[in-house]
Amino acid sequence: MVPALRPALWASPGPPPPPLLGLLLVLLQLCGGLRAEDSGAMEEIATEKEAEESHRQDSVSLLTFILLLTLTILTIWLFKHRRVRFLHETGLAMIYGLIVGVILRYGIPATSGHDKSLSCSQEDRPFSTLLVNVSGKFFEYTLKGEISPGKINNVEQNDMLRKVTFDPEVFFNILLPPIIFHAGYSLKKRHFFRNLGSILAYAFLGTAVSCFIIGNLMYGVVKLMKLVGQLSDKFYYTDCLLFGAIISATDPVTVLAIFNELHADVDLYALLFGESVLNDAVAIVLSSSIVAYQPTGLNTHAFDAAAFFKSVGVFLGIFSGSFAMGAVTGVSLTAANVTKFTKLHCFPLLETALFFLMSWSTFLLAEACGFTGVVAVLFCGITQAHYTYNNLSVESRSRTKQLFEVLHFLAENFIFSYMGLALFTFQKHIFSPIFIIGAFIAIFLGRAAHIYPLSFFLNLGRRHKIGWNFQHMMMFSGLRGAMAFALAIRDTATYSHQMMFSTTLLIVFFTVWIIGGGTTPMLSWLNIRVGVDPDQDPPPSNDSFQVLQGDGPDAARGNRTKQESAWIFRLWYSFDHNYLKPILTHSGPPLTTTLPAWCGLLARCLTSPQVYENQEQLRDEDSDFILNDGDLTLTYGDSTITANGSSGSHTATTSLEGRRTKSSSEEALERDLGMGDHEVSSRGTRLVFPLEDNA
Repeated sequence: MVPALRPALWASPGPPPPPLLGLLLVLLQLCGGLRAEDSGAMEEIATEKEAEESHRQDSVSLLTFILLLTLTILTIWLFKHRRVRFLHETGLAMIYGLIVGVILRYGIPATSGHDKSLSCSQEDRPFSTLLVNVSGKFFEYTLKGEISPGKINNVEQNDMLRKVTFDPEVFFNILLPPIIFHAGYSLKKRHFFRNLGSILAYAFLGTAVSCFIIGNLMYGVVKLMKLVGQLSDKFYYTDCLLFGAIISATDPVTVLAIFNELHADVDLYALLFGESVLNDAVAIVLSSSIVAYQPTGLNTHAFDAAAFFKSVGVFLGIFSGSFAMGAVTGVSLTAANVTKFTKLHCFPLLETALFFLMSWSTFLLAEACGFTGVVAVLFCGITQAHYTYNNLSVESRSRTKQLFEVLHFLAENFIFSYMGLALFTFQKHIFSPIFIIGAFIAIFLGRAAHIYPLSFFLNLGRRHKIGWNFQHMMMFSGLRGAMAFALAIRDTATYSHQMMFSTTLLIVFFTVWIIGGGTTPMLSWLNIRVGVDPDQDPPPSNDSFQVLQGDGPDAARGNRTKQESAWIFRLWYSFDHNYLKPILTHSGPPLTTTLPAWCGLLARCLTSPQVYENQEQLRDEDSDFILNDGDLTLTYGDSTITANGSSGSHTATTSLEGRRTKSSSEEALERDLGMGDHEVSSRGTRLVFPLEDNA
């Protein structure tokens, strides 16, 4: 046996070793093999332990955020029970996040010390994925970002802090969609469309004005920092404009929550809510356009007219494309058509699941096509509320509203909790006192420069003016929140972007805590009325009788809403009511009555049977309230009020000292805008009921 192994053990020239020496060599070789096997087994055990430890840390990090949300919810209940309004739930979430961040930063020791810098001087660019050969085994590493030479020794050594630092794409692809969709899905159409022109002006013109004013002021601050030696790296003009776009995204969630709780003035609520909803969409598209600004020539940050107009084209293209994609998917690719031409409403669970998935897919589809998912999912939510909601079963309507309300609540509080955590866990903070003070001043001036001038020009054409107290409240309510944070954290690779992110974080803290906490005293100081139902206008008259549907206070309110709604909306509404709603929903008049006679076959194919059933149901309901002339007469003072009408046509007439005739489309407009809350019937007879005189 030993001689057979000699060729493998002795390769040098000369006589072979003696038999005893050969046996010794064999034993040494076997021992080496055993040691190698033991070493490999030990490495596998160590790898398994590391994987198990990593899994445990992942569970702990997620448990940390769940406990944060749980603690926030319990404290919210306590605040609501005690009627505490000086601190909103988002401010609470940020405070709890700060506390946990301090514990993780200073209370948990470093757990890893295996980082080693390797030199790749032959490569001129970083790779997103790197394969490293370690003793014959290949390991994969992914790129996390650039580290400045001065901070090479300050790389995070705490595995737990690394675990609680999320990828910025998590915010955009998972947390933002339910927040934005809920804003569109829960939109109060009546007050929104009454103030649509003003909302569009504040959202588009106001955001653009604010962006450029803040950007130019911050460029002056950057020049000052360079002059006094406080700027250690490059900070271009385009970076300042990007900061202006990011910080122009308002999120007055705290103010709106207090408005809703106190039932503040409905028009002020609509202006602030509508501006914040569209403002987020404009800010994200504006930031994308600024990033796309690439002048030709050696100086890539100088002004170039061609590049400027290209950026304007990118803005218009991205916004219009995202708007079209959201609207189209809202009426065609989503459950609107599926639930109309199928029996899916018989299975509410499947119906709700499909609604949820198709709504979320709108965001991802827009991002995959190069558009902006925030804009797409916003308008998808608006169209879903207008069309799809009418096709859902009663159970699915309740489920979808509650589902997105819960997701919106959890996602928003999660983001604000993470903001507090990020103040201590983020490794690339750059705090500059000059930049921070300049940013606060620029934000104040930028907000004032678009609220007051735009309000002045809007009041020239508004029947009901935006008062000075409303303007001051809108100026005060320019909080920054989840959208500004998400835009800032999305790119922190460079020195300028890291400084912008740190400053944005402090601005969000200040506005949510200080401005949010001062909302209630500001409402009292500005004499803004509270205790108003957000869904209705207060009754303008103290008459001792009430007219249900038609003439009187409700009719005057309805006429005012239609007159003050944007003219684009008034032109579009008739087309929508007569053609789009019958095609996409089970409501509206049958297409056989609105399309020409030669389109009869197409009209019958596109109109669902439920439309005819709804029409017959309305006739049956109306027949219970048919009254002939003189059947119901009320004498009040010197006036006699009678009710008559017809239930068989689309026109209903009310006699009250001679009143005008209203068509069914006008009544439908009132109903869709939320003005038909107290109607006895949808069309036909108008009733006059006497009320007791308490005087």
